[in-house]
Amino acid sequence: MIPTLQKVIEADSRIRGEIRETPVEYSYYLSKLSKCRVYLKLEHLQHTGSFKVRGALNKIYSLTPEQLKKGVIAASTGNHGLGVCYGARQIDTEATIYMPHNISRAKLEMIRERGGNPILHGENCLDAEKKARQAAESSGQIFISPYNDLDVIAGQGTIGLELARQIDHIDAAFIAVGGGGLISGIATYLKSVDAKTQIIGCWPENSRVLYECLLAGRIIEFPEQPTLSESTAGGVEEGSVTFPLCRELIDNCVLVSEAEIHQAMRLIAEHERWIVEGSAGVAVAAFLKDCGKFAGQNIVILLCGRNIRGITK
Repeated sequence: MIPTLQKVIEADSRIRGEIRETPVEYSYYLSKLSKCRVYLKLEHLQHTGSFKVRGALNKIYSLTPEQLKKGVIAASTGNHGLGVCYGARQIDTEATIYMPHNISRAKLEMIRERGGNPILHGENCLDAEKKARQAAESSGQIFISPYNDLDVIAGQGTIGLELARQIDHIDAAFIAVGGGGLISGIATYLKSVDAKTQIIGCWPENSRVLYECLLAGRIIEFPEQPTLSESTAGGVEEGSVTFPLCRELIDNCVLVSEAEIHQAMRLIAEHERWIVEGSAGVAVAAFLKDCGKFAGQNIVILLCGRNIRGITK
């Protein structure tokens, strides 16, 4: 079930020419504050402003010419859709993106600007995803899941490959979790390099479906509330491959409040001079909440995206 180290290496070879190897930046402020050595992985500088383009590209580039002629379908709150649109444009095929009705207008317009065909359906990510899968089955098109696909997971795992090359030793990595594809991919590679690396899953308290699934030992429905971490919001599909992966690969879980997310976003803006979205704020907030356990250690925090209008007061 776990995507192998070789699968991540193959994904890196497949998409290397189409993505940026995003830099790692040492955070003097967070290091001094926490008494850790803190490194920020600047994935918000990736094409489309998010890591999601990695998994989308790896999936699209693995399709046959016959499949690509029909176009592809995805469901997304924005970043995955942008990644699919980017990949579709690179290989000259069409992308239809299903999105919930509560999607921000900014992300809806970004999908349109990048040549995607957005279709609004349902009140949450899971509703949109179910409808997209139905449409794909009816049309014979390939559905590209934002998380429930081993090719997508392997694509996200290329972040782990870069990190292992950029930092000599990683004691712990703080990663925001939605459907679990990002953390599964990165953890697959990092733990292949060093099994002692701690993988810390980070969730907003208001939207923690996969966290509750892990506690329950099975995929369940769990009520959500609005969150600044829009990109991690949504349920988990029954039978998702990420559930057993996260159960095996995540070492610890941290929940953070909306106030903590907001504070973390402002901290990154004020001290690191980066504007990041709520999901990146989740990882920073979780580190700040849990950093006492890691004094003197090498820590990576993934800044996974930047696609917001700005930070509100």
